[in-house]
Amino acid sequence: MKDGGRLSAAIEVLSEVFDRHRPVQLALRDWGASHRFAGSGDRTVIGNLVFDALRHKASIGARVGSRDPRLLVLATYVLTWGNGLERLQTVLSEDHHTPDALSEAEESALKADVSDEILPHDAADVPEWLWRSFEKQFGEEAVVEGRALAQRAPIDLRVNTLKSDREKLHKRLAHAGAEATTITPTALRIAPKPGAGRMPHVQAEEGYRKGWFELQDEASQIAAALAGAKPGEQVLDLCAGGGGKTLALAAAMENKGQIYAYDADRLRLAPIHERLQRSGVRNVQVKDPASSDLEALKGQMDLVFIDAPCTGTGVWRRRPDSKWKLTEKALEDRLIEQRKVLENARMFVKPGGRIAYATCSLLPEENADQVTRFLAENEDFKLVPVVDDWARMFGPDHLPTYISDRGELTLTPASTDTDGFFFALLKRES
Repeated sequence: MKDGGRLSAAIEVLSEVFDRHRPVQLALRDWGASHRFAGSGDRTVIGNLVFDALRHKASIGARVGSRDPRLLVLATYVLTWGNGLERLQTVLSEDHHTPDALSEAEESALKADVSDEILPHDAADVPEWLWRSFEKQFGEEAVVEGRALAQRAPIDLRVNTLKSDREKLHKRLAHAGAEATTITPTALRIAPKPGAGRMPHVQAEEGYRKGWFELQDEASQIAAALAGAKPGEQVLDLCAGGGGKTLALAAAMENKGQIYAYDADRLRLAPIHERLQRSGVRNVQVKDPASSDLEALKGQMDLVFIDAPCTGTGVWRRRPDSKWKLTEKALEDRLIEQRKVLENARMFVKPGGRIAYATCSLLPEENADQVTRFLAENEDFKLVPVVDDWARMFGPDHLPTYISDRGELTLTPASTDTDGFFFALLKRES
């Protein structure tokens, strides 16, 4: 396919997402299934156009004066990808598979400069109803942080120290463009490709099949490290999901001690079994919610790790469609779930034990506000500042920008070059 046909396809897919409210991945899959002549390279470009249009829907829409799928896709090609208006006009004249020629209004819109009057939430590509929360969290940096969340994400890998080390894996993955990150000693990163660029399929690598590495953003790796799981401890991963942090905790514990991996949603937990086998992890018991309970673990845990259900605002780089689907009702539901899981977690912590509370959200309602509520209702728990642990583990040169006065930390694409992530450590004193 030529670029004109790809633009037409992207407009068609984005129209499905906007007009029929279809999940973007499903819309892309169905388009590919009904257009089998399109090769993998064509599907990559079409997907990149659609996702970039979603990433910058507000800022592009404000610049060109429309959020119509056609103009968003064309503006993505011209402005975000830097192809320019002349190149687009050439593409639109190539063959009958291209979109219709530009109208005078569209041409004028694509020529327009960025307006000084663009609203800050549009400039940041953040939904208007969430802007107050972003300003509360980031203050004058809110636009910068929002823009960073609208960029493409890299592929981050966690070296499985039970089977490999970073230097060895770095050499194995040099052909894929993997480089060591600047914070954790267990992370490698493949930088995002611009425009029509295609990212490597790392799951096809020998190292992935043999369990030498897992896909895991560096922010998630940092949270697992700061939880401080030690060999021989008893650990409950209460919202284990697919097991990414379970595996990181097992590696930190050197396969010694015991980790109980649990999730209320057994479908989310299902992938953990294959991942455990591939990674060579032997100190994990998977607790299926349909056939087991956690009663015997109450008061026995050195560490309860909570990767709490949340709005996912910190991973908008990877799921740009989710930011525009998020509702106030969904946020309220997550807040209720978070309170319940925190209150549930406290029952499993022994005196001197700790709760690691983490979210992939950047909203203070889901983060610091939840910690404040929990501490007010549970006076036997105290917040443990993590800045000293950070300096000891990762060095004093890379301290995060957002560390609260009482010791919680927030990671962001703009400040730490990671996904957005919140982490707090709570210790039971009696």
